[in-house]
Amino acid sequence: MPKETSASSFKPYIPASAQLPEMTARALIMGVILGMIFGASSLYLVLKVGLTVSASIPVAVIAITLFRLFNKFGGKDSTILENSITQTAGSAGESLAFGLGVTMPAILILGFDLEISRVMLVGCLGGLLGILMMIPMRRTMIVEKHGELKYPEGTACAEVLKAAATDTSREAAGESSNPHAQDDANRRAKIIFAGFGIGLLYKIANVAFKGWKDTPEVTFGAPLKAGSLGAEVSPELLGVGYIIGPRIAAVMAAGGVMSYLLLIPMIKFFGDALLTPLAPATKLISEMSPHDIRSSYILYIGAGAVAAGGLISLVRAMPTIWRSLSAGLAGMRNGKNDAAATLRTDQDIPMKWVVIGALAIIAIITFATPLHMNFLGALLILVFGFLFVTVSSRLTGEIGSSSNPISGMTVATLLFTCLIFLLMGWTGGQYYVTALSVGAIVCIASSNGGTTSQDLKTGYLVGSTPRLQQYAILAGALSSALILGPILLKLNDAGTVYVPAAQVAPALSTDASKLTETASLQGPQAEQDKASYKVWHKTDTVGGPAGKYLVDNAGKAVYLVDPGINGAYNKRPDGTEVKKYDAPKAVLMSYIIKGILDQQLPWTLVLFGVMIALVLEMAGIPSLAFAVGVYLPLSSSAPLFIGGMIRWLVDRRNNKLDQYKSLNAEEMQAAGDRSSGVLLSSGYIAGGALAGIVIAFTAGILTGFDKAIGDWATAHNPFFEGAYANGLTLIPYAVIILTLYLVAREKNVKAN
Repeated sequence: MPKETSASSFKPYIPASAQLPEMTARALIMGVILGMIFGASSLYLVLKVGLTVSASIPVAVIAITLFRLFNKFGGKDSTILENSITQTAGSAGESLAFGLGVTMPAILILGFDLEISRVMLVGCLGGLLGILMMIPMRRTMIVEKHGELKYPEGTACAEVLKAAATDTSREAAGESSNPHAQDDANRRAKIIFAGFGIGLLYKIANVAFKGWKDTPEVTFGAPLKAGSLGAEVSPELLGVGYIIGPRIAAVMAAGGVMSYLLLIPMIKFFGDALLTPLAPATKLISEMSPHDIRSSYILYIGAGAVAAGGLISLVRAMPTIWRSLSAGLAGMRNGKNDAAATLRTDQDIPMKWVVIGALAIIAIITFATPLHMNFLGALLILVFGFLFVTVSSRLTGEIGSSSNPISGMTVATLLFTCLIFLLMGWTGGQYYVTALSVGAIVCIASSNGGTTSQDLKTGYLVGSTPRLQQYAILAGALSSALILGPILLKLNDAGTVYVPAAQVAPALSTDASKLTETASLQGPQAEQDKASYKVWHKTDTVGGPAGKYLVDNAGKAVYLVDPGINGAYNKRPDGTEVKKYDAPKAVLMSYIIKGILDQQLPWTLVLFGVMIALVLEMAGIPSLAFAVGVYLPLSSSAPLFIGGMIRWLVDRRNNKLDQYKSLNAEEMQAAGDRSSGVLLSSGYIAGGALAGIVIAFTAGILTGFDKAIGDWATAHNPFFEGAYANGLTLIPYAVIILTLYLVAREKNVKAN
């Protein structure tokens, strides 16, 4: 692989003088649709494990394939610049999904309703802000720092696009026709579509038809009493583990091992003899299951560790932050935007539109009713937005999207915002939403700013027009924001359980005359109770847990509304099971807001988590990944570890092949990131996650079918229920593991 040239001598693959079709309607529409699909699958992942993976390469491969199919049926094949536009528009969904999934569910966790207008508005404003803030910094980050900032995912995506370039594009680039280009593109496409099909069918057979147990688990007795091991045997988590690699996957799993095989058994050991509940729990430790101990104690320890890890990663990046801000401001002062006098490959959206757009966003934020915002909140968004978009772009260039500490930036934003609100006396429910809206918009802006810079790097390498790329990602961001909000609400509704108040808070009541909002039951339980109730958002724990209640006209609590996201009840009154989403990052955000504004946080447990993060940093271990593992169920981090180990075995073998011997470590990593294993894993993720979304959506409609299948499987299917179910369920899981390993292994190519 040739050494990267400096910015002054760099020549893009397609020269600026070439005129090829670029931002065509078909390229933009396909990108928008793929962005929605991968955005939906990314939202599902972030709600389950708090992680997403870059969608750039999968979107590029699918776009190339679909355009080739179109060509076979008589249509015109795409150019490399059209493929770049499709990839740019398609990558926006993943970054928005991360920002929305990290922040918006915290509103539910705090006991408020997740309004569709708020979710869509936050998504649109955050996406637009991230793109607009990145535009004036493109020349500094992408052009002037070309030899310094590598943007690993963006560079790998450019290589994929160039490898699949059509004869027309190669001619424009001054290259001879490559007879193997189409074969290679077809091979890549078959792998990713095969992965999609496997993930989809596996998940349907596993979850919808109860073919085998989805989370085999074993709980230990003494001496590790209440300790447990489990793994969710899902294709999407296996794929995520393969893509993030062995290092991060192993560190995350280690955090889970600490929680489930050390902290929980330790709490059980010391607390079994207590005769009174130990706060913040409300029942005896001797009566608690491992899940109860995790909910009452471990979540706060994990939240403290995640918050500390995020802030430490931010502090470590402070020199980069300062350099980024200086470079960004210099780029804004020195930048030129005269499109008529500028090469095609150096044209941006004019600066005046950036300024107008930023002012319009601030005005909308200030006056939009769903956000419960004020001018100070809008000002904080502008300041933190510019700061963290700059930081995100720089860090993405240095370490890639996967390691970019967006969560840490969001935690810092919320901490500063809540402290300012506290000093001004702004406490209570309304300011929960205001503070969270500030954090959500900044989080989405930071995430999308990093994604935008990756796409612009890809475009810079292949010779795209930046202005058209910026229009494309704006279209992709807005489209994804409109669809991700409804998906988020529907996933929550599908897992919502209306718990009879008599079970959790007998005799609980309130003054119904002060309640104005009304609601009725939704989903399967609505068939048994069609009455309308008044809504009570209870914020304290007196007489019963905090949360949303449905009360009758006399003020008596009838139901506790347990949300699908981070809810505590996974069975309806009729016994049917409901899938819940842990949303680990969103829970952390809710803890920060409630802990600071209401000063109701068990700080002792939180500080235990902070100490864990500090000890890890002193030992040279990345604390943020470990902290997320402490917070997550071990059943979620274990499959990540398995995927990471498969990647380690594959890379260890492939790196010994002749074609890799001359590459340095960085080039080997880049080659691995665009390998067959990554493509198959991307297919696993998309297929498994989309199947999970469809199953969740249809659960409320096909309740009778789901219960009948569940009853039959419990009685007759040894893979699903019985003494050997935990072992038998590993058989189909081993099949997709082995498939991933075999596909990822490359053939040796000897040099001529």
